[in-house]
Amino acid sequence: MTTMSAREFNRDVSAAKRAATHGPVVITDRGADAFVLLSIEEYRRLRADSQDLVTRLSMEDDDIDFDPTPLGVELKVPTL
Repeated sequence: MTTMSAREFNRDVSAAKRAATHGPVVITDRGADAFVLLSIEEYRRLRADSQDLVTRLSMEDDDIDFDPTPLGVELKVPTL
């Protein structure tokens, strides 16, 4: 992953775009991570994965049979 300051990014946007073809480019502002530049292919891949995740996590009520065993708990009264 490439990191560049906002000043470097503004001076050479083409270098940032070239670097983004090899992986994410983190752009910092006053030393703190502020933005990430991605290639469109990487963005689409990440976006497609998140949609698949939502689909995988959504379930109908009848998807899972769940019949828990009651938990037997004995409470003891402390003696004084």
